[in-house]
Amino acid sequence: MDPELNRCVLLNEAKGLVPGYPQSMLDILGKCNIAAVYGFSHKHLRSNMLSLVGTPLIKDRLLPRINRYVKLHLRNWDGSTVDIQEKTMNMTFLISFKQITEVELSSIYDAFKFEFDKLLVGSLSLPINIPGTKYYHGLKGRKNVMKFLKELVERRRQSPVTYDDMLDILLRGGDSAYMLSDEEIYDQIIAILYSGYETVSTTSMMAVKYLHDHPEALQELRDEHFSIRKRKTAEEPIDWDDYKCMTFTRAVIFETLRLATVVNGVLRKTMNAIELNGFVIPKGWRFYVYTREINYDPFLYPEPYKFNPWRWLDNKSLEAHKHFLIFGGGGRICPGKELGIVTVSTFLHYFVTTYRWEEIGGQKIVKFPRVEAPKGLLIRVNKF
Repeated sequence: MDPELNRCVLLNEAKGLVPGYPQSMLDILGKCNIAAVYGFSHKHLRSNMLSLVGTPLIKDRLLPRINRYVKLHLRNWDGSTVDIQEKTMNMTFLISFKQITEVELSSIYDAFKFEFDKLLVGSLSLPINIPGTKYYHGLKGRKNVMKFLKELVERRRQSPVTYDDMLDILLRGGDSAYMLSDEEIYDQIIAILYSGYETVSTTSMMAVKYLHDHPEALQELRDEHFSIRKRKTAEEPIDWDDYKCMTFTRAVIFETLRLATVVNGVLRKTMNAIELNGFVIPKGWRFYVYTREINYDPFLYPEPYKFNPWRWLDNKSLEAHKHFLIFGGGGRICPGKELGIVTVSTFLHYFVTTYRWEEIGGQKIVKFPRVEAPKGLLIRVNKF
């Protein structure tokens, strides 16, 4: 949990501190998953991932689509009671899936998501592979997800049509000099869907929760977004320049991630015996780099348990601070960081400029081991 030691570990993969995810997790997420590989394989998978979700692609291709999908998702909420946890999860998965393959979406989406949800839960469960367990269902989910993806890739290869989506880039090699194998393509798709699913949806839900509980922050956020809307026609989407103006929104997202840490840390293993802080960790041992506690360090964040997005504006160096590990660190800093922030920002833009809301009841939020509302987070929504 020591900030300096955690940073040291994350920056020294070359010294033999490599990903240490258990085989049970790799059996579900895939041995070619970008979070599990290292060395040459990680370098080229990361290069390929950035060709799919890097800033140039966000500006020119992904943001216009996110605009469209978010607006469609938020339609018809007026006067209704919604579970914002369920809604943000559905929105996040739909956006990711549409970015990967939009043409075939309607024919396979529901069945694919059903199997992927089993994969997600199974990857975070005890690895007991007997009928009825979450892990057992997770392995079945993986098998069926792979079946969907193989059929999808086969149809694409037989089609003479060029598609404008991530799957087409993956099959053509994109801007990466490294052509992926079929197994790497399948695991890359699973990684894109998996990594953004819980992080973006949970951050969106918790931002709504914190803004509801802190009216001053909500008002400042609304002022920022209504200022953007004044420059545009009613149906005109936001663009990259608008996004770059969302300074308070970015602060709200960082503060939400800090308080409601979705990813608590990462697993590492030693390729050889290594000394850390006076302790020798033998070769082949695994340890958990627990970054969550850094987010509550009172020296880095005064009044650490207070929701205070202004701290990110008052101290603009916080995002560049060497112990800012919310998105990981070193060569493994999350390649989808900016895409995730863009997605949450777009959701908040249309949500706070369209609706008012109030919570119904006092639903419980659990922050460990996962951030979730076990019984959902119900809100009543009305248009301005």
